[in-house]
Amino acid sequence: MTEDSQRGFTTRAIHYGYRAGETDEDVTPPIHVSSTYAFPSAEQGAARMAGTEAGYVYTRPNNPTNALLEARIANLEGGAACVVFGSGMGALAATLWTLLRPGDEVVAHDTLYGCAYDLLTQGLSRFGVTVIFADLRSRLELERVVGDRTRVVLFETPVNPTMDVLDISSIAEIAHQVRAKVIVDSTFCSPYLTRPLALGADLVIHSATKYLGGHSDVLGGAVIGGVDVIDEVRGQGLKHLTGAVLSPRDAHLILRGLQTLAVRLERQCDSAEAIAGYLERHPMVTRVNYPGLGSFPGRGLARSQMRRAGGILSFELTAGRTGCFRFMDRLALITRAVSLGGSQSLVEHPASMTHATLSAAPRPNPRVTDSLVRLSVGLEDFADLKADIAQALDSRAR
Repeated sequence: MTEDSQRGFTTRAIHYGYRAGETDEDVTPPIHVSSTYAFPSAEQGAARMAGTEAGYVYTRPNNPTNALLEARIANLEGGAACVVFGSGMGALAATLWTLLRPGDEVVAHDTLYGCAYDLLTQGLSRFGVTVIFADLRSRLELERVVGDRTRVVLFETPVNPTMDVLDISSIAEIAHQVRAKVIVDSTFCSPYLTRPLALGADLVIHSATKYLGGHSDVLGGAVIGGVDVIDEVRGQGLKHLTGAVLSPRDAHLILRGLQTLAVRLERQCDSAEAIAGYLERHPMVTRVNYPGLGSFPGRGLARSQMRRAGGILSFELTAGRTGCFRFMDRLALITRAVSLGGSQSLVEHPASMTHATLSAAPRPNPRVTDSLVRLSVGLEDFADLKADIAQALDSRAR
């Protein structure tokens, strides 16, 4: 394992934790589908149930296929441990339910994925947890809202769908002054582009449905961090509070997806950067949000935190919701769908789709406008993507 840890990203994404011929001859790790496991003796069974002896008991808390996926993701993310879930929301919910108690406070960035926003506002608040939304782009704003009751500071970076890049190190410095844990949703980046733990975060969350799986054919989630907190999230959040178990077959699909993660993201970053530049020059586009553009306000921070600028961008059109819908309906190659990070390019309208609850909130987020479109760039040829976007935009001008 030590030698594996010193190898390159893609080598580890393919090989870490499993070597063909050591335990069996399969080149591809086998899928362990058993729901329960035999004990060598009754005494050992009792010890495993008590947690005093290592070993598998039941697939809800752990499974050999899932364990390999966890070891590999933890290694790629630079974390000590990982626990996987049946979805990204399962990962987030299990983590928050584990860490929080009535009377605690969560400070969250004021723009979050819609279902995460619902979990905070409609879930945690029902059980005596106070949620404070703040603009975490501002150090002064964070210093103003954190306090003795703050247990968690939660944010995405880049932020969905505004693409704002938040300063992980600065936020962690302030949060740790009040002993709050910093949780970073790094789904947009994957461990290939950003490693938040190295920048001071305590926990990293991924929707493995997105870039880790990479083909829009599997649901999964992951949490990475220190051994003690991950053991707690596994034992409480996964085993007892949510039961949000990842199936071994889905773990196998994510293991397969990891093998091409770096190759896919390099291609997606190339295309996204070129599309962002094209859109920035188009008269029907009023604004492009992409960390790789010279005009992007947080480009310097993005370059310091991210290997590359990513495969997702958002942009505003001149004609509001009607114009966005017309543009999306004219696309012939790019698919109208939520989610992101797969091999297919996907386009959506956040204000009416993934972030509709934010738009309907008492204080709607001014950065998630009716004119905003989000594009997840896939693996299609750039010339074909550009041609599809061009004809859809030009049709609006006629």
